[in-house]
Amino acid sequence: MTLTDTSPLSPIQQRTLGLLRRGDEAVVFDQAFIASLRIEIEEAFEGFAERLADETVFMSKHRVASVLGCEVQHMLDDQFEWSPAVAGGQVAHRAIQLLLNWRGDPVPADVVDEAIGRLADDDTSLGEWIAGLSEADRADLTGFAVEKLIKFQECFPPLDKRASPATESSVRWPIDGPIVLSGKVDLTLGRATGAESRKVIIDLKTGWVSPKHRDDLRFYALVETLRTQVPPRKLASFYLDAGEPVVEDVTEAVLRSAARRLLDALNAEIELRVEGRAPVKRPGTSCRWCPLSAECGEGTAYLNQRALVDV
Repeated sequence: MTLTDTSPLSPIQQRTLGLLRRGDEAVVFDQAFIASLRIEIEEAFEGFAERLADETVFMSKHRVASVLGCEVQHMLDDQFEWSPAVAGGQVAHRAIQLLLNWRGDPVPADVVDEAIGRLADDDTSLGEWIAGLSEADRADLTGFAVEKLIKFQECFPPLDKRASPATESSVRWPIDGPIVLSGKVDLTLGRATGAESRKVIIDLKTGWVSPKHRDDLRFYALVETLRTQVPPRKLASFYLDAGEPVVEDVTEAVLRSAARRLLDALNAEIELRVEGRAPVKRPGTSCRWCPLSAECGEGTAYLNQRALVDV
């Protein structure tokens, strides 16, 4: 990580810098391992393609987690609707993107206003939702995003172009075919130099720590490895509300675990969507927002048990 100036850093910024900074020893993965991992996945994709017929499967971190969770919930029709909390996260991410490339020392509220204006002009469902907000609802949305942007500034030291910061960075592999892996990374720092791993992949989070967040980042690490043949060196879920990251070094074991999880998810997706296997109920944290929770005995029992534990 590289700073834009020599201004004193706060303790939390110093800690972030220390956790994400490269060490003295270069991280270089065995190219034979990378080649074998890619061949393993390509061969698995060929086998899955034979079962897909004319179907196409797009796998994101959310879809992998969903199909490996409660399959009954996974098979429900998509009932997504924008809410202030979900939209606020998107606005905050766009504001961070603007902040990293904004000259001078902008006021957070001004950056958020610009982010909201740009999103409202986009021809997307989010743009349409924002354009239809009342002034009061827009003010609530602005306040949420400003809070997250300020917390980001508190947690991260100022960065300049030498750190190669990129936000909302899209990743995809392969370029086409019946199975495509895709995602959008909140923040990346650094870039590979030759075969040396220098990139850090960061997810910006609010709320509680979840093992799913680690798995999401491992999915991104796997896609990055397949795409560039140079793995990232480090993964971090950064919890802005707590001001703390959960950091993991990328290793061969991490990448193999991510590959196994991806292939398990693909197999389940094909069994359910193409081959007609009956979905399995798996109660978990997603029961809290499942539309079937009121009529699902297993989900109700799980939520009641969690309520007793949380007391």
